[in-house]
Amino acid sequence: MSLHLTDVTLTYPDGDTRLTALDRVSLHVPRGNVTAVVGPSGSGKSSLLAVAATLVTPDAGTVTVDGADTAGLSRAELAELRRHRIGIVFQQPHLLPSLTAAEQLQVMARIDGRSPRRVRGRSLELLDAVGLGEQAHRRPHQLSGGQRQRVGLARALMNDPTVLLVDEPTSALDHARGAAVVDLITRLTHERATATVLVTHDRTHLGAADRVAEVRDGRLRLLPPA
Repeated sequence: MSLHLTDVTLTYPDGDTRLTALDRVSLHVPRGNVTAVVGPSGSGKSSLLAVAATLVTPDAGTVTVDGADTAGLSRAELAELRRHRIGIVFQQPHLLPSLTAAEQLQVMARIDGRSPRRVRGRSLELLDAVGLGEQAHRRPHQLSGGQRQRVGLARALMNDPTVLLVDEPTSALDHARGAAVVDLITRLTHERATATVLVTHDRTHLGAADRVAEVRDGRLRLLPPA
């Protein structure tokens, strides 16, 4: 297993009390598996992703990424873990307007001290994998919404993560482009053996996932196969 959340509870201050965002949530995602997470707004989906990404520390429970227990790790150690083992695809890709598609991927790897030639080759390989090999020189304003989302996906895979966390990748896309992006995420998950959590509000794309879980009132349950 590459991602384990075990009995995770997360609360936030709410006036004189605390609001429970996650209530004893357990989720185990193996490599090569896409687990889609659905649920109404405010149900705890975003909190689940934040905890899995080690961006938020839960009140209780454990988070294990690729065999590494994150409890007790320092901020620097968590940042190192995220940089090398976790890929995050945000709802909006947040591309830098002055950089080409290839440069969007290269910038973080360059910060990590990798050689420019190796980084460039890796970026072009990933852009080709997401169907954008011919668009590597284009800047964000020259790309469609679906293409920008694909750049964001390729960027998340740049450091060959074992865990891939995807937040509402189809929210700004029409049905056809959204389906294409979800199919792409599924294919790359199987090919690159990532443990993928896909948060989505669109249940029409759930057939592409290996498993579906629902979060409601902070509690998670796996749904039976359709």
